[in-house]
Order: sequence, then C-alpha cells, then structure tokens
Amino acid sequence: MVIRLATRADLDAIAALEANQWEAELAPDQRGGMMTGQSFSRQQLDELIQNHWLLLADVGGEIAGYVIAGRWPFFGNWPLYRYLLKRLETDRFETGSGIINKANSCQYGPIWIAPSQRGSGLFFELVSELKKEVAPQYSYMVTFIAEENERSFAAHTQKGNMQVLDFFEFDGRGYYLLAADTSGAI
Repeated sequence: MVIRLATRADLDAIAALEANQWEAELAPDQRGGMMTGQSFSRQQLDELIQNHWLLLADVGGEIAGYVIAGRWPFFGNWPLYRYLLKRLETDRFETGSGIINKANSCQYGPIWIAPSQRGSGLFFELVSELKKEVAPQYSYMVTFIAEENERSFAAHTQKGNMQVLDFFEFDGRGYYLLAADTSGAI
C-alpha cells in the first residue's frame, strides 16, 4: 500500500468514489435521511488536488481510502463552515499545546476507507500522513462530526487522536467540534 498526494490523473476515480460513496461514513440506518455525508463536485476535487491536500491510499492501483484537508477560504460558501469560522475568530479553544484559531488551523475531512480496508489501521495511517503534510503550514486540523455519527466520532477520537473542543448546534442538529494537533501533541 502506498499513501500519496492525489494528482489530477486520479480525479476521475476520486469523483466516481465521491458519487458512489458519499454516505459511506454513515451507518446504514442513517443513510437517506436528514443526516447526509459530505460530497464534493469534480471541480471542487480538482481544486483540492491542486491547492490543498487530498491523500490517497493506493492498493494495487485501486483507491482503498482517501482523506481531505483544505484551507478555510475553500469552504467559505457552505453555511456550516462560515459558522465554524466565526467561532474560530471569536471563541477561545484551548488545547494542551495552544489556542486554536482561524490562522493556525485548516479544515480536515472527510475521510473514506473502502469496506475491505476498515479495521486494518488505514484510518490511522491516512490521518497520520495528512498531519505530516499539513504541519508545515498549520498547527491544527479542525473538523466536526454529527452527534448521530457514533462510528465516525469513535474513529476520530480513538484512532485519529482528535480532541473534542466543543459541542454545538446548527440548523437543529448537534455536532462535535474536534481538533488534531499536526505535531501529534493533543
């Protein structure tokens, strides 16, 4: 297995996965309801590949997993991200290694792991590699997870070593705000 930054040559395969797997992070009983996964268009994926971070786990030429991180301006068109940015500018989120704000953090996620690779340690490997890629520019990666998404919450807090910063509500739904220190200190 090779974990590497995606290139434009990977765009078709990633776009196909996004189209087919955008709710894969959710438990089967959560799919198709009010809770939805996060999905990116082909144009947005291209932007992420060229100007942000999109890491792939490549197994024999097939994508076994991927993870995304992006600078905050990329996410500015989505209301939930605007809400988070406002909070990062006005609220104080302290960790054992410092204060998280808009200037020293980027958005992490989503992450997708092929069903055949779940439980193999790939989640940890992808998140660890992403931290290394992001670390030269940002001290923290910030994400949110819907309250109902227990599988994702467990993976991020246990395998991804992410710290819960807060719980918030947006549009009538509860979310956990989490962060990872890119140096691995949290």
